[in-house]
Amino acid sequence: MADSKLLNVGPKSAAWLRQVGVRSMDDLRIHGAVGAFWKVKKAGFRPSLNLLYALAGAVKGCHWTALSAEEKTRLVTEAGALEDAAKAAKSFVLPARDVTPTREDRADEPVAAPALFDEPDPTPAEESPAVGSGSSSVTD
Repeated sequence: MADSKLLNVGPKSAAWLRQVGVRSMDDLRIHGAVGAFWKVKKAGFRPSLNLLYALAGAVKGCHWTALSAEEKTRLVTEAGALEDAAKAAKSFVLPARDVTPTREDRADEPVAAPALFDEPDPTPAEESPAVGSGSSSVTD
């Protein structure tokens, strides 16, 4: 928008529009006044309805105060519908399903609760009879 200043759009609004990808009058026509306003709002900026009216006036080639009350009401209704649709879409997002593998392979043996003075688990050196039981851990 540096080379062609949009009607009704000041420097702050122009910066917001540039940041959301609306850089020319052609971009504004492609997105429309409501679409460009919604992009600015969705980007985290807090535009007032004056920006919406200013963008609609820029598309029509007139000052935003020349818009009729019906036109302004239609713009606000469209912008509100987009916001309602976005909120509704968020409510349809399902939580991630549990993909924890089941433990069906585990035996259903009861596990004894540890006592206060249980002996610690044996160290590998104490397990030497089980290591030499004839099974080899080396694969061919």
